[in-house]
Amino acid sequence: MKLAIFTDTYAPQVNGVAKTLKRLTDYLNQKGIDYIVFAPQNVNDEWESVSIQKIKSIPFVVYPECRLALPNLHFVKKQLTHFQPDLIHVATPFNMGLIGRYYAGKLNIPLVGSYHTDFDAYLNYYKMDFLSPVLWRYLRWFHNSLQRTFVPSQVTKEQLEAKGFDNLSIWSRGVDCSMFRPQDSAKLIREKYGICSKYMLSFVGRLAPEKDIETLVKIINQVNTKRQKDVHWLIVGDGPLAEETKAVCGENVTFTGYLNSSELAQVLACSELMIFPSPTETFGNVVLEAMACGTPVIGANSGGVKTIISNNKNGILCKSKNSAAFSEATSFLLDHTSLRQSMSAAARHYALEQSWDRIFEQLLDDYINILEKQHAHWLMAHG
Repeated sequence: MKLAIFTDTYAPQVNGVAKTLKRLTDYLNQKGIDYIVFAPQNVNDEWESVSIQKIKSIPFVVYPECRLALPNLHFVKKQLTHFQPDLIHVATPFNMGLIGRYYAGKLNIPLVGSYHTDFDAYLNYYKMDFLSPVLWRYLRWFHNSLQRTFVPSQVTKEQLEAKGFDNLSIWSRGVDCSMFRPQDSAKLIREKYGICSKYMLSFVGRLAPEKDIETLVKIINQVNTKRQKDVHWLIVGDGPLAEETKAVCGENVTFTGYLNSSELAQVLACSELMIFPSPTETFGNVVLEAMACGTPVIGANSGGVKTIISNNKNGILCKSKNSAAFSEATSFLLDHTSLRQSMSAAARHYALEQSWDRIFEQLLDDYINILEKQHAHWLMAHG
């Protein structure tokens, strides 16, 4: 099987979609499966692999961290014709995804896609709710033209089915439990960031409106009001709200910027808790990474996060935007060490069951199933 992937984001960009697709291509390399990726070029990209075709791009006006590809269609067609994929996978419904869809039809190549982002929920945070009906019509048109759309969680599947989406399958997410694991990293992190407080708390994610940074700041302030001398916050990530957020947070809040996986695992492993108020996740990769480190998560009872966290077992679910509930849950777990430790063990146990290999094996089986059906239809059509 030869696979062509079209996406608007790929490594070294730091987001759930890019990291998941990089995981997928690493797995394809490991299995000796040929693939080609078409993705926007970042400013400092240095790619020597012929399997990764980076397309010239410009920053996206609304969100400069994201790139808008300016594809040379003749080049894309030439590459596809030479590579001759058996299957095209479009990982985003805009720009590069539309190009993948176009050439799948033009060259008669089976077409699947994946749904990674709750774009409709994002509209609320960018004060663009009025576009919701138009967005859903477009997304339904795009995804229902595919032979299969892979979604990351049962919650997302049910949401899309209610909106009239067809041919949905679950492609879940896993975690590297050898990278993200319990480890004695507290001394290292305390020395690195000059932390003396008894407890370390973390947040991991883009500092952007859709992650509900406004609620995060309220949680930090409310927890600090009660126990500022006890806690130190580590905010891992960057984004358009970074400077604004730094300006309203106290001295016991450290902004680390983006960290590589090894550094992130160290921060998560030494955190008593991860606080994650984002209600817009279709899955919540960082929640699973924290749990793999044995760190319970206090998360929003929304989207894919609520399928990962078992309330009061491996973490706590709080109502979205309810900063008081988050801060109370944080204080409660800090005050109850034995409960926090039992949640830590349960979190690690759950993460150990989420194997990337098993998840990718299922995805490949689904790919093969689609190709076999396509072949059967071709045989029927040609007598």
